[in-house]
Amino acid sequence: MSDQNETNWERKVIEKIALEGISEQRRGRRWGIFFKLLGFAYVTVLLALAVDWGDSTDLADGKKTTALVDLTGVIQAKGDANAENVISALQAAFKSKHTAGVVLRINSPGGSPVQAGMINDEIRRLRANHPEVPLYAVVEDVCASGGYYIAAAADKIYVDKASIVGSIGVLMDGFGFTGTMDKLGVERRLLTAGQNKGFLDPFSAQNAEHKAHAQNMLDDIHHQFIDVVRKGRGKRLKETPDMYSGLMWTGAKSIELGLADGYGTLESVARDVLKAEDIRDYTVKSNFAEKFAKRFGANMAEGAASVVTQFSLR
Repeated sequence: MSDQNETNWERKVIEKIALEGISEQRRGRRWGIFFKLLGFAYVTVLLALAVDWGDSTDLADGKKTTALVDLTGVIQAKGDANAENVISALQAAFKSKHTAGVVLRINSPGGSPVQAGMINDEIRRLRANHPEVPLYAVVEDVCASGGYYIAAAADKIYVDKASIVGSIGVLMDGFGFTGTMDKLGVERRLLTAGQNKGFLDPFSAQNAEHKAHAQNMLDDIHHQFIDVVRKGRGKRLKETPDMYSGLMWTGAKSIELGLADGYGTLESVARDVLKAEDIRDYTVKSNFAEKFAKRFGANMAEGAASVVTQFSLR
C-alpha cells in the first residue's frame, strides 16, 4: 500500500510538472504572437508615415495656387531627381485647373545629359500646350551643368545673389590603372569581338583613336547643351568667350550675363510674380518601399555590370 501511494504521488508530481510545462509553452507562444503582431504594427506605422499621400488641400473654391516641383540633388536615373519623377510632377502641376503658374525649384550640381534633356524637352512641350501657365525656375544654392540645362527651358530664372550658376560643359572621367598593374605584376587579358569593344578600358593603355572618338562625342553633347541655352535664353544672353567653357558664376554675375533674370525665392515669385501665395507641392517623393527597391535594384546592377564610362553634365 505504501509503495502504491508513493507511486501515485510521483505520478501526480510528474503530471503537474508536465502540465506546467505545457502551460508555459502556451504562454510563450501567446507572448511570441503578441510581439510579432506588435512588430508588424510598428513597421506598418513606419511605412504609413513614409508614404507620400499627396496634398489633400481643399481647392473647391477655385482659388489659384503656385505649383511647386522640386529638383534636388544629382540628376540621374536611379536617384530622386530623375526624368520620370520630375516629368510626372510637372504634368500634374500643369494639368491642375488651380495652377496659376509653376515654380521649378532647383538645387542641383547636374548629372545625366539624357535625363536633363528629357526634362527640358517636356518643359518646352508643356509650355507650348499650356501657354497660359508660366513656368519659372528658382535657383537655391546650385544650378550647374545639367541643372542649368533644365532651367534654360523656363520662362524666367530667378536666383540668389550668392547662388552658383552655369558650368555649361560636359565631362567624362575615369581612371587608368596600367602603371599600378605593372608595379604589382598584374597582366591584363582582354578578349573582344569587335576591335573597339574595349573602348576606354581603364586597365589597358590609352588608345589615341579611342580618345579622339570620345572627345568628338563630348563635343557633340556640348554643342547640344549650347544650343539648348541659346534657344532658351535668346537675346537675353550676353555671350562671352568663357560662357560655354564650363565656368560657374554667382547669381549676381549670372544676371549680368543674361543667364538669369533676377533675384527671387519660391515665396517671392509666388507672391509678387504669380500673385498666388498659396503653394501646392507636386514633387514626386519616393516612399520607403520604393527607395529600398531602387537601391536593391541599383546594387544588383552594379554588382553584375563591368566598368562603364558615362558622360556627365557636372
